[in-house]
Amino acid sequence: MLTDLQCRKAAARDKPYKLTDANGLYLYVTPAGAKSWRFKYRFGARADGKTGQVERKLVFGAYPEMTLQEARDSRDAARKLLRDGIDPGVRRRQQQAAAALTARVTFESVARDLHQVRSRTLDARYSQQIMERLERHAFPDLGALPITEITAPLVLEVIRAVEETGALEMAHRVRSHISDVFVHAIATGRGMSDPAAIISKALVARTPKLRPAQTKIESARSALIAVESQPVYWGTLLASRLMALTAARPGVVQLAERSEFEQLDTPNPIWRIPAAKMKLTRTQKRDLAYEFVIPLSTHAVAVVKLAQDLSGSSYLFPGYSDPRKPISNSTISKRYRDAGLTGKHVPHGWRASFSTIMNEQAALEDRLTDREIIDMMLAHIPGGVEVVYNRSLYMGRRREIGQAWGDMLMKGIPAPADLIMRGARRR
Repeated sequence: MLTDLQCRKAAARDKPYKLTDANGLYLYVTPAGAKSWRFKYRFGARADGKTGQVERKLVFGAYPEMTLQEARDSRDAARKLLRDGIDPGVRRRQQQAAAALTARVTFESVARDLHQVRSRTLDARYSQQIMERLERHAFPDLGALPITEITAPLVLEVIRAVEETGALEMAHRVRSHISDVFVHAIATGRGMSDPAAIISKALVARTPKLRPAQTKIESARSALIAVESQPVYWGTLLASRLMALTAARPGVVQLAERSEFEQLDTPNPIWRIPAAKMKLTRTQKRDLAYEFVIPLSTHAVAVVKLAQDLSGSSYLFPGYSDPRKPISNSTISKRYRDAGLTGKHVPHGWRASFSTIMNEQAALEDRLTDREIIDMMLAHIPGGVEVVYNRSLYMGRRREIGQAWGDMLMKGIPAPADLIMRGARRR
């Protein structure tokens, strides 16, 4: 058997030669002086039909990177495979192929595969938003790593970087997106664990942040007066007022089109919002059953009619500089900030104002069923078997509540036409 001293002193010769150890292991020395551990064994039937097995060779590694003892351990492991009827050379190639495959299955490749799958059902904007978050926060450090080699500390390091910017809510969202990637890897046989799930309790707790809103009718009315106190583009003022009167989401008001408003000169005016504009999954957005109908108060009708007269676009509230596009949500939000409402009331806050004030009113009038109706008026999908919107459900009471809300909010506030005549800028 060889000694380590013999291995170290083995010098190069004119021709390759080998120093035998035991049980098929030997040190192979080239004329250039390179040394490697090799294992000679026999396995399988001969192809020429003669009796006996085929002689094969397996390279373990270079010396001295692989020591004599490590080479003997590799030989013993190979001999054990032979006793079990397994060709160690084939097993080695299988392991190398698996390692190469693992190296190709990176976090980014799995994430993009998941994006392709989920984009079929998720809202396109939200789906792209998830990918952009991963590209910004996760891919720089995790993207190129094999997904099976990513540990919980590596994921936590990525999330800590987001936390350090003060964006605690975003940190939790990114962790959730990363976790989804690992779950997809496990489900498709490319991963074994979800290290992002393990770190969930190690994150800095997020503070629930409600959108600022006035929840008393007097303060809500004062907020609207503040928004309308300065002469700005008419589209900004009327969009804000329609938002306040209908409690519709800002994005829906922003994208409102003239054709969506029906029966304005009848006792039953409505705003029919296509499902594609609602806060729904992509599948639901394609289902006409999910369109949402808002019964309009007389105050809301006055806003819509005036906007239709002023708008030269298919949009009810066209952009100030480009009427081919709708007004931007940032334009409306800026008006609220300029009105001194930062931290007090935002455009989306009208939904909370309407819900809180009208629920309190319902409690005072002992109308317990109004709570469900008010929730429905905010376009929340009801639970149970009622999983889709019903354009006629409680429409009479919804119209009464909407009118009562408009009467309360508009008390002492000028009509839309007076507001525009008072100095709102036109294009």
